[in-house]
Amino acid sequence: MSQLADRISLLAESQTIMMSKLSREMIAAGKDVVNLSLGEPDFVTPASICEAAKIAIDEGYTHYTPIAGYLELRQAISKKLKEENNLTYSPEQIVVSTGAKQSVANVVLSLVNPGDKVIIPAPYWVSYIELVKLAGGIPVYIPTTVEDDFKFTPQQLREKAADAKLMIFSSPCNPTGTVFSHEELSAIADVVAEFPNLFVLSDEIYEYINFESKHCSIAEFPKVKDQVIIVNGMSKGFAMTGWRIGYAAAPLWIAKACDKIQGQFTSGTSSVSQRAALAAFQQSRDECFRMRDIFKTRRDLVLEHLSKIPGLIVNKPTGAFYVFPDVSSFFGKSFNNKKINSSTDLCMYLLEEAGVSLVMGEAFGAPECIRISYASSEENLLKALDRIEKALTALA
Repeated sequence: MSQLADRISLLAESQTIMMSKLSREMIAAGKDVVNLSLGEPDFVTPASICEAAKIAIDEGYTHYTPIAGYLELRQAISKKLKEENNLTYSPEQIVVSTGAKQSVANVVLSLVNPGDKVIIPAPYWVSYIELVKLAGGIPVYIPTTVEDDFKFTPQQLREKAADAKLMIFSSPCNPTGTVFSHEELSAIADVVAEFPNLFVLSDEIYEYINFESKHCSIAEFPKVKDQVIIVNGMSKGFAMTGWRIGYAAAPLWIAKACDKIQGQFTSGTSSVSQRAALAAFQQSRDECFRMRDIFKTRRDLVLEHLSKIPGLIVNKPTGAFYVFPDVSSFFGKSFNNKKINSSTDLCMYLLEEAGVSLVMGEAFGAPECIRISYASSEENLLKALDRIEKALTALA
């Protein structure tokens, strides 16, 4: 009999991590695999940020840090939010964590009681649902489709909001690349304001990878600011995934709760990483926008090639670095007497037969889709797209 806690059986393994692990194992075994399953920029952290970390070590930043983060860093985040987003948060309202995932976990564990309903528009990032389940919450989904650019409507939210405690969504979105406009967020904020007991966790980790417009946060609408918690971090826009720096900006009482939880889980975040993040905020965003422009070029390349594959339904994402095509037309097709019945089957077929690692839509609450990350070189993308086209065309 297993002695593990029941909560372990409730949690699913991250499918993005699982597919990346499978591809690494195949590569280690000598197989030629192009890994497009990673949600990680392929750029190296800018040299000036790395240099700040080296200086921090030399200056003795090697000790425990305050649970909520160095005051200097929280002041820099406060300044960033004011200057870039027109949002006023004091340093005391900001909690720096070991990655944005921990920030999300802190917020969920601070707000969600067992039995509380949590609205999660689908497709969603894989960890949202698992963290809600860990807290004992009940996920309530809002379905969206590729034809609607994976955007939920104010009316869909209104139908679910009456007895919900929290909504979690991202813009720009992982896995779809969807970006909500100022007008769309304004309409969503109007609905949120109708339900003062509903809180919103706005995941804005892809803020700087926005191809069409200036980033807008739902916290910018005064009527709902006290209901909104922003989560952001350094990993995507600054190419700092391994540094593990995220942060939450929230009403003070929620920030204090996150601080309390974090104090029992990890305490303060890495001293050296925090000093590197401080340097990143003190510099211009030129390098962030250079990387954004490269991602946009890659997006256009991927869309051009995917549009040539019959059976795929693809929209044009306006942020992040993912394309999320509907592949349901391939369900029921066969290879080697094996039938493809799901996006999981299709992803395993593409991995095993074509040497391309993608992520199945089931992981994101959209079983008719697959996620393709273009956070890879153009050479790798062209190789992978050619293999995908040949493999899908070969299905009978």
